[in-house]
Amino acid sequence: MRRLIATFGTAMSKASRIDGKAMAAELSAQVTSETAALLEDHGLVPGLAVVITGEDPASQVYVRNKKRTAEACGFHSVQHTLATDVSQEDVLALIDRLNNDMDIHGILVQLPLPAHLDEQVVTQAISPAKDVDGFHYVNIGKLTSGNTGDAFIPCTPAGCMLMIEKHLGKDLSGKHAVVIGRSNIVGKPMASLLLQQNATVTVTHSRTSDLPAVVREADIVVAAVGRPNMVRGDWIKPGAVVIDVGINRIEVTENGEQKFKLTGDIAYDEVCAVAAAATPVPGGVGPMTIVMLMANTLRAARLSAGLESA
Repeated sequence: MRRLIATFGTAMSKASRIDGKAMAAELSAQVTSETAALLEDHGLVPGLAVVITGEDPASQVYVRNKKRTAEACGFHSVQHTLATDVSQEDVLALIDRLNNDMDIHGILVQLPLPAHLDEQVVTQAISPAKDVDGFHYVNIGKLTSGNTGDAFIPCTPAGCMLMIEKHLGKDLSGKHAVVIGRSNIVGKPMASLLLQQNATVTVTHSRTSDLPAVVREADIVVAAVGRPNMVRGDWIKPGAVVIDVGINRIEVTENGEQKFKLTGDIAYDEVCAVAAAATPVPGGVGPMTIVMLMANTLRAARLSAGLESA
């Protein structure tokens, strides 16, 4: 992934809209090119296995998008669809087989899991060397300590960093970043990545006092709370870069009809009137998350063959 990130290391001119779809397309093309070279030079094809349980509609859409992208990149793509009432023992047995399958370099268990399955036990059963989601405690520990040579960084924060670096460069010295949300999937790893790039980082959450005042001090805002349009324009410091991780489905009335639409955690139009750059929803962080999964899988394949230094 470091080789991919280097491509986007220089700052670019300001824009009101950070086009995650365009960035993802460029990165996907690079992954596809490197995958073809890996096959030609070493006879190695990156393998990604996705495990999905149940019939949650959103999860089904996410898995289809991941499988389609993996195949477009030239990967060996496998999907294991399990019944909603699958036992934890059967899930763990499948993960064990995938851990020992030499053709599989990345394993992804689609979340959320049915209530009777222990998410922690399941995710920690994946080999750290195949944990392309970056959820294993080994990878979390390496990220937190800054020893990321052979670690996998969670896909959404990794994509967010590329977007930030595109506008502000790789060295964030002197920048104050505020992360809204403290989840293990986005908030905490996002803070670690920002710290590694020399930003001063504040992590906020539901118990933060006077959240708008804290956010107004930020040069970089990452909103990841799952509350539609929570971050208003008057929360934003003029010239800030705002990354919206939220994906919320809300009901709206258009031409007298009730419809559903996707919106983020920021009031996009308000924020764009103040910020230097902001990500839309859809078309922002989402496409980057999927392509970073592909970048992690490609890197896992290279590491497995000793083709990339740890």
